Amino acid sequence: MEISSYSAAWPMADPALAQEILDLLQQAHHSHQLKRGANEVTKSVNRGMSEMIVLAGDACPLAILLHLPLLAEDKNVPYIFVPTKMSLGRACGVSRSIIAACITSNDDSDLAPLIDALKSKVEQLAI
Repeated sequence: MEISSYSAAWPMADPALAQEILDLLQQAHHSHQLKRGANEVTKSVNRGMSEMIVLAGDACPLAILLHLPLLAEDKNVPYIFVPTKMSLGRACGVSRSIIAACITSNDDSDLAPLIDALKSKVEQLAI
């Protein structure tokens, strides 16, 4: 019996919430409010530019991105896992898989109300 890496990936979005997150990531990509990849996300969080972090639950090994939840909690940035890195990559506008992405802040953006609504859902899930 194999232990799934999903057990360590918490909080995991349910399918409906995951689709909503991926749709918002796609809109953020078109609005140039998206950083992708663990290194870019780490820099964005450290600089205080991140609104929300999305991580892939099937990253292998999962330990390569487990520094991000710690950093996010330290900086009070909500984070959530989606089931697959391939769907995360597609939502970010690339054909490769991506293990981490974040939506960056921009107060003048049309996405601000959508981001705030999704952040509150993610924060409720983490409680």
